[in-house]
Amino acid sequence: MDQCENVLNHLVAGQGAELDSPVVRAAMLVRLRSLSQGRSGISLDVVKGLVNALSTDVAPAVPRVGSLGASGDLIPLAYVARALQGHGYLYTGGERVGAADGLARMSLEPLELDGRDALALVNGTSLTAAACGLAVTSMRRSLRNALMLVALLVDVLGSSPAFVDTRLLDAFGHRGTDLVGDQLRRLLKGLVPSGTRALQEPYSIRCAPQLIGAAASGLEHCAAVTQQDINSISDNPLFFAEQDMVAHGGNFFGQPAAFSADFLTLTAVQLGNLAERQLDLLVDPQRNGNLPPMLAHRPGRQHGLQGVQLAATAMVATMRRTATPASVQSLPTNLHNQDVIPFGTQAALNALETVGMLRLLHGSVAVALRQAVDVGGRRPTAAACAEILTRVCEEIPPVTSDRPLDEDVRRAAALLDDIGHEYLREEEFVSCEI
Repeated sequence: MDQCENVLNHLVAGQGAELDSPVVRAAMLVRLRSLSQGRSGISLDVVKGLVNALSTDVAPAVPRVGSLGASGDLIPLAYVARALQGHGYLYTGGERVGAADGLARMSLEPLELDGRDALALVNGTSLTAAACGLAVTSMRRSLRNALMLVALLVDVLGSSPAFVDTRLLDAFGHRGTDLVGDQLRRLLKGLVPSGTRALQEPYSIRCAPQLIGAAASGLEHCAAVTQQDINSISDNPLFFAEQDMVAHGGNFFGQPAAFSADFLTLTAVQLGNLAERQLDLLVDPQRNGNLPPMLAHRPGRQHGLQGVQLAATAMVATMRRTATPASVQSLPTNLHNQDVIPFGTQAALNALETVGMLRLLHGSVAVALRQAVDVGGRRPTAAACAEILTRVCEEIPPVTSDRPLDEDVRRAAALLDDIGHEYLREEEFVSCEI
């Protein structure tokens, strides 16, 4: 018992802001998945305790900074274990309360740990895998949203759909681009070009299939790695009772997730670059078909979408600054026992935050497209594009006078998430489920 407490107590050393409750609960679920496979030597009562906690809304208070993803997510998972023992803090009903009080409110018995229990609870990459899973799920939605926004932009501007010609994209030879082209052709079916656009559009339109196709191919890989991580047994040692063997090794070393999460971040940043350039195209009268600057109803007396573009620029800059890979920042620690470090947890949490900003950039572009048709831009001619934009217009009012637009961007992002699956078949370009 003392050894169990010592294992947990010395790891309660995290710092920084606390993780969002859904991230913590996802980590608990992944940990349960690993422990329930019967190789970790943990008490059945502890497994049942995790199940009971997940049946409520309880989420331990876990600081963001502390895990290396090398010997598992030791520090954050220690906070989870201590909270389920009744120590520290947890969230329930949207309120941060003492852990003992929170457990009592939910009629949960505090965990009693013995023997191998403490190390089995903390010695795995469950937070890393959970954050990767949430990031992959968010990126799936963002891929759909990026496709819808490209199609809407093409139709509102009256561009030619020649850039998605089947023969052209087939010659490129990349499966992801082919599949994205199929989706865009479906969205643009019935498009009537205006005939007033230049022969060759900017790359933010013309090269969108190649960029989004590469993102889709990358996401397919990240989803597969994440699926493997979630289903893995990532602690140490492992017990093979049927062979009377205890195996010591390094399954807690989160390098696969680290590489995958860093790639996911890079993908999100490039999709963010695309969205920001598309927004800039929409607000520039030199390139948007002579619509007013900043899509303002009264340029010079009204700011239109100037604030939205400023925020979008800030988000892209933030995404770029945080795109330095964590997976190669190895620093030796723990008396050089942990002499190579993957930093998978940092990579995964960074990917999750970066994909979240991409979602808001897509909301910003959607607000701009809605505003464009209100200040003189043409209504879409393709049936799917017309339906999508109608729903955006129903949700987001036009900016006829300057007003706060932060909530509009968030509402537009949520709306894109809701309607994307109705118009695009995601499984055609990202088949791996997690």
